[in-house]
Amino acid sequence: MNNGWSNLTLKFLSLLLALTLWFVVSAPRRERVSERAYAAPISILGLRRDLVITTPVPDSVNVRLRGRESDLRALSSQNLEVPVDLGWATSGEAKITFRPQAINVPHGVEVVSIDPTNLHFRVEQLRQKDVVVRPFLVGSAPAGFVIGTPTAEPDHALISGPASQVRNVAEVTTERIIMTSRTEPFVQDVAVVSDSSLIRVIEPQTTRVTVPVTQEIGPVAPAETTPATTTAKTRRP
Repeated sequence: MNNGWSNLTLKFLSLLLALTLWFVVSAPRRERVSERAYAAPISILGLRRDLVITTPVPDSVNVRLRGRESDLRALSSQNLEVPVDLGWATSGEAKITFRPQAINVPHGVEVVSIDPTNLHFRVEQLRQKDVVVRPFLVGSAPAGFVIGTPTAEPDHALISGPASQVRNVAEVTTERIIMTSRTEPFVQDVAVVSDSSLIRVIEPQTTRVTVPVTQEIGPVAPAETTPATTTAKTRRP
């Protein structure tokens, strides 16, 4: 009697253990499948050092994924970086087609769509050029003072950028030099900057600007004159 009861107990425990194991193992398969959208950042790789992209490129693409909710919750945009290898690129127009295989997603997660699917941009050759450095003065000296012609040392800079833009650049400027309240000559070390985000100042990074400020000289007053005394009298006829 005891042996039969023991066997029945063991069978029940074995069945309970099997059911528990099945429930744990099959839980992922029974989980709800859904879709979710992500902004996957674009990463440009392999572009030659003598080339530059001159048209806007989006920072990310919209990716829609399908999978178990737990897997989708574990993902973030940073995990879905889209690499774009431009080792093949040359000067001219370029086109990239995004394919689902390019996005590294966990097993069981499917890439449903990518928007946009194509990326168009222009690649140009980098060029260098020596240009003039112009001091950038802002504001006016106080009343009664005059600002002279500023000078920079060094007065030329080497720049680098897309060939189509560099050929049209004749000068770069310094950062702003504030002239308000200036009443005497001064020397200031300032950065050399470019107005274009695609044109880079290689050297020098800074220049020393000398700005002459002098006191204004007013007009010279005319000398006083004494009217001549008439000594002759008019004769009456």
